[in-house]
Amino acid sequence: MLNLILELQNTQPMIFVGIAVAALILLWLIFYFVPVGLWFTALLSGVRVSLIQLVFMRWRKVPPKVIVTAMISAEKSGLKLTRNELEAHFLAGGRVRSVVNALISADKANIPLDFKAAAAIDLAGRDVFEAVQMSVNPKVIDTPPVTAVAKDGIQLICKARVTVRASIKQLVGGAGEETVLARVGEGIVSSIGSAESHKSVLENPDSISKVVLGKGLDAGTAFEILSIDIADVDIGKNIGAVLQMDQAEADKHVAQAKAEERRAMAVANEQEMIAKAQEARAKVIEAEAQIPMAIAEAFRAGNLGIMDYYKLQNIQADTTMRDSISKPGKQPNQPK
Repeated sequence: MLNLILELQNTQPMIFVGIAVAALILLWLIFYFVPVGLWFTALLSGVRVSLIQLVFMRWRKVPPKVIVTAMISAEKSGLKLTRNELEAHFLAGGRVRSVVNALISADKANIPLDFKAAAAIDLAGRDVFEAVQMSVNPKVIDTPPVTAVAKDGIQLICKARVTVRASIKQLVGGAGEETVLARVGEGIVSSIGSAESHKSVLENPDSISKVVLGKGLDAGTAFEILSIDIADVDIGKNIGAVLQMDQAEADKHVAQAKAEERRAMAVANEQEMIAKAQEARAKVIEAEAQIPMAIAEAFRAGNLGIMDYYKLQNIQADTTMRDSISKPGKQPNQPK
């Protein structure tokens, strides 16, 4: 019995420690699911939200601090935002704090913007707070070097600075900065390409800005172009001369190819004529080889006599002599 009493006395401190730890865990869970401090802060700020709603936010995976802080900021700025709107926007994947800050900035700058439009812009993937700031403070965009060629063939390299202001109404569905830069570059190329001389562009670079601004390049974009300033214009290559040189080189190659073709055809014709001549010569030699046989056959048949044969030899000798006389040079039997 004494031993049992001693064991109970030894285990009492451990029981008390366990009870204390369990109490602390239970107290932490209560304050986690029932954010009393946050509710009291909202109450002092004039925002009416019940403890039950804060607990329900926990169960809906919505951080109460984000919603309550946004409601407090809106209330202090004179904006009327409901808890359901903010929760719905958060559950849709939106950035509540950014939307509320954008609404506050727009209200202070007298820019017409309601919660529905701001939420739509935010859900579209654009930073609505940055867009409102850009509406108040325009942004300067530097274009990459744009290369164009005037009518006289001189290449010009132009850099421009585009001052844009965000258009709140066009943020949803409007094109971004890349489209603005592409249109400005296209306008610069068109303006320089229509110039008669590169000197006129160098003398009046503001003419490029006037032409580009007159084309309404900001249509369908999320920005409004305020100005286009030409920062730098450099002279590049003489494209006209380079093209003429390339054309001359190409013409030379074409002429060389045609001359080689004609030479090849002439060589082929010559070879063909030589072959034909050799073939004819072969036929003549073949015919001459048959003459003695024909003469012998005539002797055997009695169609040719010995006197006829001598006459034939005399005629052949006379023909050879006449042929040698008709040729220029040394005459036959001419004394040395």
